[in-house]
Amino acid sequence: MSEGNQRDEYALKRVPLNKRLPFWGVALVHAGMLTALDQFMLGAALGHGMSVLDAYIAIGIASIICGVITYGMGLAGMQEGMSCSLLSRWCGFGRIGSAFIGIMIAISLMGWFGVQTAIFGKSLDFALDHRLGFNASVAIVGIGLTILVAIGFKALRFIARIGVPVFIIGICYVSWLALSNQDISVLLQSKPNGEVISISGAITIIIGAYILAALQTPDIARYVSNRKQVLGMTVLTIVAGEFVLNGLAIALARALNVSDVVSIMSMAAGGVGLTIAIFSTLRINDLNLYCSSLGLANAIESIFGIKINYIFTTLAIGTVGTTLSILGILDRFIGFLELMGIVFPPIVGIMLVEYFIIRTYRKVLDESRASGQLPGSGNTPSIGWTAIAACAMGAAVGFLVEAGIPALNSLVVASVFYWAATVIVRKKRPLVCQPETY
Repeated sequence: MSEGNQRDEYALKRVPLNKRLPFWGVALVHAGMLTALDQFMLGAALGHGMSVLDAYIAIGIASIICGVITYGMGLAGMQEGMSCSLLSRWCGFGRIGSAFIGIMIAISLMGWFGVQTAIFGKSLDFALDHRLGFNASVAIVGIGLTILVAIGFKALRFIARIGVPVFIIGICYVSWLALSNQDISVLLQSKPNGEVISISGAITIIIGAYILAALQTPDIARYVSNRKQVLGMTVLTIVAGEFVLNGLAIALARALNVSDVVSIMSMAAGGVGLTIAIFSTLRINDLNLYCSSLGLANAIESIFGIKINYIFTTLAIGTVGTTLSILGILDRFIGFLELMGIVFPPIVGIMLVEYFIIRTYRKVLDESRASGQLPGSGNTPSIGWTAIAACAMGAAVGFLVEAGIPALNSLVVASVFYWAATVIVRKKRPLVCQPETY
């Protein structure tokens, strides 16, 4: 990206083909979404509440689901060069409906920013022997991260190139220190000591931890150039995040008999562990703020027709996320994941069904893509009531039906409902498209 740097970060336009970036820089940004301490904290929770076999069954099933939807979302984002919230205008939700997507993404990523900032602040406070206090540590961290993210995607790539490899090496080192004197066979056969988590419940919270990464994938994949690159970054992210990081976290939680991530890092490797914790949250929170700003920018433009400044948006979101950290969002981590694992799969399912199966707006997308523009207002629906209804139905089933896997229930129900309703409506009222761009 040029130093002029497109200060709006292409929030409301396509990323041009000549602005696409080298694969590894983009792939490491994407992998950074799962190679972070929130994912490590999830693995520790699984290790504390499940047998190792059950935990890996849950990880395997969830990874297949997440891999399929991530590749689909990434492929759409790469082909269209659009962020998720912008693409959703022509993937079932319409202009106003896309604002709903943007707001949900922004709010949820504020929550993730709050979780990560709380981990960072807690680690910093621990490292300084509690001289600053938790609230002051969180405030300093939140302000610093927010200012850094205002620089844009260039800063994310720079941090990811260093941060992802260093974090994985660091976690492996911490794991070696903690596990080198352990009898692994005994450790793996030991019973969990925490609150019991069922396999279906574990799949839902794993998807909950991952689902925003799937939704954010178009935001990142719009900077790559082909299908193989989308597939490569999807596989890299899932292997590194779900299997390597979660696997090590499960073993460490068993070895140290704790699930608190700061305690694990400090007990396993002292200052080195805390440094890794701090550096990890620095890296991933950049991405949380970046994608949240893109979603909110689309929402405000969709509703009010105002194109707000990217830097201003980032500062506002960072302030809210830091406040959530101080208010104690970290104590509600599992509940937060359960909510994410039910509310967001319907959005992903509907977008994939519309883009790849129903294909209502694929013709106008193809025509406008050739000129590097967006489809015009005449080919942009105002609001997709069918998609909104499908989301509500899917989420309701996810919350209310106890049988099966809640995350998968909400995904399947919303997708099938949207497909069936759209087919019925189309038979009664065929779509007439007048190609137009702006």
